[in-house]
Amino acid sequence: MKNFITKIIKKDLLNKKIHKIKTRFPPEPNGYLHIGHAISIFLNFEIAKYFKGECYLRFDDTNPNVNGKKYINSIKKDINWLGFTWDDKEKYASDYFDIFYYYAVKLIKKNLAYVDELSKEEIKKFRGTIKEKGIASPYRNRSVKKNLQMFEKMKMGEIQEGKACLRAKINMHSPSLVLRDPVLYRIRFKEHYKTKKDWIIYPTYDFSHCISDAIEGITHSLCTIEFQENRYLYNWILKNLEIQNFSKQYEFSRLNIEYNVTSKRFIKKLIKNKIIQNWKDPRILTISSLKNRGYTSDTIIEFCKKIGITKKEKNISISVLQNCARKKLENCFRVMAIINPIKVVIESIPDNFVKVIEVYNHPKKKDFGKRKIIFTKEIYIEKSDFSTIEKKNYKRLVLGKKVKLRYSYIIKAKKIIQDKFGNIVTILCKHYENKSLKSIKNIGIIHWISKKYAKKAIFYIYKNLFNKKFPEYKENLCSQIKKNSLVKKLGFIDISSKILRKKRFQFERIGYFIFDKSLSKINKTLVFRKIVGIKKKIF
Repeated sequence: MKNFITKIIKKDLLNKKIHKIKTRFPPEPNGYLHIGHAISIFLNFEIAKYFKGECYLRFDDTNPNVNGKKYINSIKKDINWLGFTWDDKEKYASDYFDIFYYYAVKLIKKNLAYVDELSKEEIKKFRGTIKEKGIASPYRNRSVKKNLQMFEKMKMGEIQEGKACLRAKINMHSPSLVLRDPVLYRIRFKEHYKTKKDWIIYPTYDFSHCISDAIEGITHSLCTIEFQENRYLYNWILKNLEIQNFSKQYEFSRLNIEYNVTSKRFIKKLIKNKIIQNWKDPRILTISSLKNRGYTSDTIIEFCKKIGITKKEKNISISVLQNCARKKLENCFRVMAIINPIKVVIESIPDNFVKVIEVYNHPKKKDFGKRKIIFTKEIYIEKSDFSTIEKKNYKRLVLGKKVKLRYSYIIKAKKIIQDKFGNIVTILCKHYENKSLKSIKNIGIIHWISKKYAKKAIFYIYKNLFNKKFPEYKENLCSQIKKNSLVKKLGFIDISSKILRKKRFQFERIGYFIFDKSLSKINKTLVFRKIVGIKKKIF
């Protein structure tokens, strides 16, 4: 495992700055984990493993407005599914509320924090911009005694929510907006899922996070690049609180994947507007949705390894993730399925003709055994595998031309039957023995299913959720949604109950699919979700 962070750690160990590595994965329990979290999970747990250290799981549950209990189990489940186990029992920032309060009082006593009564809007206005210096709050120079009294009133619930907050006293003229007297504590009259009604004041993420790291003895606090500016505040708090276990923060690049958003806030909007069903919807990139779609855990780990850890912003093609999936799914059993069926009648074959054909479950894995497929007079092929006219590089069935049926005969399209709307409903063909194949140059091969023995199936086909390569968060996300990102197709499949237990399959010439047992029970029909297409897909 090599990246700029491991180089830093090696140097720290060599110089004996630390003796044992301690990292942590600290999610806020306000939603499901996504592919970006997977990178952080992989980094923190693998680094601890590589250097024979420890990695903790800590829930940053300092916001009572979030129902943490709802998401904690899903987070633990996703981490375990990825193959990681945290050291010690899971930790909660809310367990340190007494300590946070103690340190907040300490900052007030050192005249490094004050109670501000400006409104949220006024604080934002007074903070200024990158080009304009901030303006000091009229409450900034209160006495320590007065601030202690006001903070106690906040704690006792004697001040209304939004009417006061505790701010650090740093520098309103700092070039870093983060250091312009950031908020450390705010009032929330909402019951916390864990501490119930014990507290009315709650620390901000910036205040609690660095102290939690110090309490747990974290040696290397790893986070994404958007927290780079926050590092100055992280260090300021620990330095001025004179905490011995001074953790150090290091940032790595944030992940942006084509045609996707990972922001939990925006995913909640998509759910609220009924654009997606829930956090497990296969069209988004939460870990649960990837699992639901059929991705394997080792696919996600392979993806993490492939993109690596750097400081540069990363815009990743969705094909990188898809290629990782194909690599891990290569050993799936092969099955023939028809998603957009059209009927073929082979007139040169008797009505009661039945031929049993044995084929390997995997062309390169003979030890996977064989399955039986049945050939009859009437079969289904894909609509896209037939054309009434010749096309350039189109090696499929064309009216008046021949094509090879996979594992079976050569057929020639003689005539078509159309309905009253002009749609082709049946293709009439003649068959030829396989020995004729050598005399036909550049003949194509298509797959098929016997009409008599085909099983009905519903196929969920997923496309990009967004029509923009990299959706703009500042714009209305709903206006960037691509129509028909989920298409349901009613087709046919040739599969036995025994093979069905394998769960994941490659539908020959189409892609990789997963069998959805729950949806199959609801629909009373076999249901398959498309995981990813093959590279040379037919539609």
